[in-house]
Amino acid sequence: MKAAEQLIALQTMTIRETRRFLRIWTQTLLPPVITMVLYFVIFGSLIGSRIGQMDGFNYADFVAPGLIMMAVITNSYSNVVSSFFGHKFQRHIEEILVSPTPNYIILAGFVSGGMARGLLVGLFVTITSVFFTDFQIQHPLIVLITVLLTSALFSVAGLINAVFAKTFDDISIVPTFILTPLTYLGGVFYSISLLSDFWQTVSQANPILYMVNAFRYGFLGISDINVTAALVIIFLFTLLLIVVALHLLKTGKNLRA
Repeated sequence: MKAAEQLIALQTMTIRETRRFLRIWTQTLLPPVITMVLYFVIFGSLIGSRIGQMDGFNYADFVAPGLIMMAVITNSYSNVVSSFFGHKFQRHIEEILVSPTPNYIILAGFVSGGMARGLLVGLFVTITSVFFTDFQIQHPLIVLITVLLTSALFSVAGLINAVFAKTFDDISIVPTFILTPLTYLGGVFYSISLLSDFWQTVSQANPILYMVNAFRYGFLGISDINVTAALVIIFLFTLLLIVVALHLLKTGKNLRA
């Protein structure tokens, strides 16, 4: 398959995946924004006023980067896992796999759709946060790198989940029992400096902690961990999941009848 043909295939898949969630924007874009508004109202205005400052910032300003990142993570993940499993369930994925389209183009096509939704929701939540917070972006490049890597990572993770899922119930197990707990325990609502030494060490095993803190550093200039190390870890996790996803597509495990 020539490079020009590969580009057309990638563009086609990206447009299809993007149109998929834009057609039902009232289900894919609006609910997460409303949810984050409620978070800002509850944790920013109501509870935040009683908590006071966190690491020298108003509580609403402190949690805002974490809430934006949480929206990016959940939407990037859910878009790909639902889309890929839908293709798998309806046997459309077999037609894609037997085509001359390389596996990395197939992966990139689904991931691009997940990233588009995750980043778009993240942008809407960021715009919304302006009405509740008073922060400025201190390191735009760090913000950009972190959000792109994180969105790509969880888009790939969604595809891997969809490969192993056998029913529609299976695609909700990981978000419910793994992704949500890790997100809430990833420093979105608190600084791990408040924890004891033991729990700080335990928290450092949570990959989402590095994403939230790197993102928060980009906005506020503060972080509980080394930002360079955080970016390296996010990149390595992303690379690892890409290798796993490509292997699954190559072997066709759980994909071919």
